[in-house]
Amino acid sequence: MDIIDLRSDTVTKPTPAMMQAIMSAEVGDDVYKEDPSVNALEQYVADLFGMDEALYFPTGSMANQAAIKLHTQPGEQLICDKWAHVYNYEGGGVSFNSGVSCRLIDGHRGMITAAQVEASINLPDFYHSPLTSLVCLENTTNKGGGACYDFAEILKIKAVCDAHQLGLHLDGARLMNALVEKNETPKEYGKVFDTISICLSKGLGAPMGTVLVGNKDIMKNAMRVRKVLGGGMRQVGFMAAAGLFALQHQATQLKEDHKKAKELAEVLSSCSYVSAVEPTETNIIIFYLEKGISEIQFITDLEQKGIRISAMGEGKLRIVTHHDYTTKKHDFFLNFLSTYLA
Repeated sequence: MDIIDLRSDTVTKPTPAMMQAIMSAEVGDDVYKEDPSVNALEQYVADLFGMDEALYFPTGSMANQAAIKLHTQPGEQLICDKWAHVYNYEGGGVSFNSGVSCRLIDGHRGMITAAQVEASINLPDFYHSPLTSLVCLENTTNKGGGACYDFAEILKIKAVCDAHQLGLHLDGARLMNALVEKNETPKEYGKVFDTISICLSKGLGAPMGTVLVGNKDIMKNAMRVRKVLGGGMRQVGFMAAAGLFALQHQATQLKEDHKKAKELAEVLSSCSYVSAVEPTETNIIIFYLEKGISEIQFITDLEQKGIRISAMGEGKLRIVTHHDYTTKKHDFFLNFLSTYLA
């Protein structure tokens, strides 16, 4: 049976062309900064965003955690949405690694506003509260179903951060999806954020890796923090070459992933057993079953047909499209959804 795995875009495998890039990569010892493929990837990302420096990390969580460490001191506080990845899905690393607490905002689909940020900043001379030092945004939002920020709102948030001397970090795990969908450019984001993490192993389809990019003043200790977190790597240029190939050749595929996701959302909206489908902008669909329809049975029935999706709790079911989800698989899944319980 040909498995249709839509649990996440992290399940993608290298394409033949990417495998060729991996096999032909020139490598060295990256701890000594002597891996030419890693150096090429870092320079490419820095240039792409118009920022000073970039550093390759094994995972997105480590890159985000390093950014938080670079921006904060123990006992301080960062502001983020209640659904933020840095709070929900990084193992409590904010407190464990940086000794920092999170001020959670009840945003919309994982997105917060400048007004909410302004209202959440602790008075700097009120020593009973933690000092607010950082704002973390996520674009696109994971738990928010791939929602994209309005860039105008990001600019307003930046103005608030500047007025209060706060750092601004972007968890850009699926930033390329947002850029493609909203017709925005990396350099627009590079002008606004102090640090940005760009994941290569989700929709872009590389086997591993995230690049943290930022300006010189904030990135000067990034190598040290990566070492402390255990992220020093040796001949990792094989994977960096895959990441560079992904950025240069596979970002254009993201629009097709979005198209398939929107088609799935449209079909789900017409199914009698589905109670609601959240707005679908990029490659993530979140939907809910009608009362009386067993979530466990639905997922079991999907599994029996070789289809895998995610249950996120609280009745949320998630589908994530990606480049390994072919047109043939798409047609099969659309037909299943249309005829289920018919």
